[in-house]
Amino acid sequence: MRTITLNAVRNLGILAHVDAGKTTLTERFLFATGSTYKRGEVHDGTTVTDFDPQERDRGITIFAAAVTCTWDGHRINLIDTPGHVDFADEVERSLRVLDGAIAVFDGVAGVEPQSESVWRQADRHGVPRIAFVNKLDRAGADLDAVVASIRTRLHTVPLVVQMPIGAEDGFRGVVDLVRMRALVWDDDLAEGPVPEELLAEARRRRRLLEETVAELHPDALEEFFEGGLSEQTLRRTLREITSQGTGTVVLCGSAYRNRGVEPLLDAVIAYLPSPVDVPPVRGVDGQERNADPDEEFAALVFKVNATATGRLAYVRVYSGTLHKGDSVLVAGRAERVGRILRVQADRHTPVDEAVAGDIVALVGLKSARIGATLCAVGAPVLLEPPVSAEPVVSVAVETRTSADNARLVEALAHLVDEDPSLRFGTDPETGQTVLSGQGELQLEVAVQKARTSHRVEITMGRPRVSYRETVSAGVRGFVYRHVKQDGGQGQFAHVVIDTEPLEDGFEFRSAVTGGRVPQEFVRAVEQGCRDALAEGPLGHQVVGLRVTLTDGSTHVKDSSEMAFRTAGRLGLREALKAGAMQLLEPIAEVTVTVPDEYLGGVLGDLATRRGRILGSVARAGATVVTASVPVAEMFGYVTRLRSRTQGRGSFTSTPTGYAPA
Repeated sequence: MRTITLNAVRNLGILAHVDAGKTTLTERFLFATGSTYKRGEVHDGTTVTDFDPQERDRGITIFAAAVTCTWDGHRINLIDTPGHVDFADEVERSLRVLDGAIAVFDGVAGVEPQSESVWRQADRHGVPRIAFVNKLDRAGADLDAVVASIRTRLHTVPLVVQMPIGAEDGFRGVVDLVRMRALVWDDDLAEGPVPEELLAEARRRRRLLEETVAELHPDALEEFFEGGLSEQTLRRTLREITSQGTGTVVLCGSAYRNRGVEPLLDAVIAYLPSPVDVPPVRGVDGQERNADPDEEFAALVFKVNATATGRLAYVRVYSGTLHKGDSVLVAGRAERVGRILRVQADRHTPVDEAVAGDIVALVGLKSARIGATLCAVGAPVLLEPPVSAEPVVSVAVETRTSADNARLVEALAHLVDEDPSLRFGTDPETGQTVLSGQGELQLEVAVQKARTSHRVEITMGRPRVSYRETVSAGVRGFVYRHVKQDGGQGQFAHVVIDTEPLEDGFEFRSAVTGGRVPQEFVRAVEQGCRDALAEGPLGHQVVGLRVTLTDGSTHVKDSSEMAFRTAGRLGLREALKAGAMQLLEPIAEVTVTVPDEYLGGVLGDLATRRGRILGSVARAGATVVTASVPVAEMFGYVTRLRSRTQGRGSFTSTPTGYAPA
């Protein structure tokens, strides 16, 4: 029997740049709520959510992991997401099914590149979020500086509801500006009045918080001018502002030292929405499903995983109730749910039912893929799936012996099933098997997983990047005739086209007058031109092109849509050869954090990689360098950077587009 109502459920994710403390914060949540009895540590490899051997070896989160805990009578379904840019698709799929999020920021570094990326992802999905400034016990930590960077770089209004007590190594606790109480952690949490020496500053910050809330929320304005906002009004308006996305509640602490965790859990309950507070989920045909256990069942698969006990499909239930043994519609066919599991990272607890608002794992669904909709057999609905990013890096993979080729294909198919941002196929020119993804680290992790999970020896070749080509000088009045006679009805199409550069994408226009080329043939020419974009004269996909059909002619018997499509394809290919083409290579914006004493060597290394320095910022004994670097030059960079900085340098890389090679 269900004892927790939908109003008391929170589905949230933890988002941050790599090494901001997401996993440590998740561990402290589990410990504070009594879900675990020992605090796990990332550096010891003992965390609950980083259970994969590669995560423990590398010390970073690679796969989104779901856990469940209970706080103050509320159930919190929490997803710890990766912070490395190579695994941004894991974040994208998680955000698709979440109602809220905690954005974690390093108290020294502030807003970092991947912090911005995940923030923008949350913006696209309309996910309300609160912020937690972590690591305030570190040297150089500054809450006000981080808040300023949140305001300027994320373009949100920070609503700071806490003030730190102590600084750096002396950080002991916080002042709750909503209740005007001091919270101090020594061995345990102790609550008391605000210390006299902090009272004036706390009142000033409380007044600033009230002013900002009154500016954002019209209902609070009148009460503010009548003498200030009460605690109840402040809580209510902060929750509404958070749900509307017009401001962001900011809290602070040190997850590693277990300071600030309990108030953050309270803030999750107070400010982030429950499943009934968010709009109903909408199908692609406009159908709506409310978060109601009594409605027809609908759920979305956001993660699949092969385990020793079977294939698990992780789902967010949006409406209705699912019982163990029920049949559901998935990919157009009815399948029976064998088991329903409550998820605790790599541990699972069987339950008899899942209702609207739940995040659970299902066993027994063979056709369930990431993005698939599950629904009641008699009430079909199709929910919009998460979109995977296009790959930017490829490697050639092969087995040591040809006898293992079949196992290689099986292993790669499993990888793609679990992570749709990976793609694999055979290069038609070289015959090599090519694995593609979002970055070098993602491909390394995928290949290692295939080696261990499927016991197949796989070798990797140098990663390949996806080049493009564009027109640097077009042609005018290019004539192409497609004439073919093979005994039956012939083919005839005559087209005259202009080509010219375009800023981005592809554009087709028709300037034919007098009906010399009928409209249905014009559309066929456009389709043929689009066919030709797949491979240009330099052997790569063509972008940045405008084609104008200026003239043409037809034959009374031999002209057809097929003939004009062929003429469009072959004619554009010849027109591109007649013009001038420019090779484009993918470019990444690289942010390198390096101690000052190693800056010169790092800058020199970026120069040898054809990097263009965009800017640099000094930060607490280190320099953060931003550069634009060709993706092809970034392979193996992490090893070179670590060797040049004695392991103290770090970097992130974000694809930004293409530029002339």
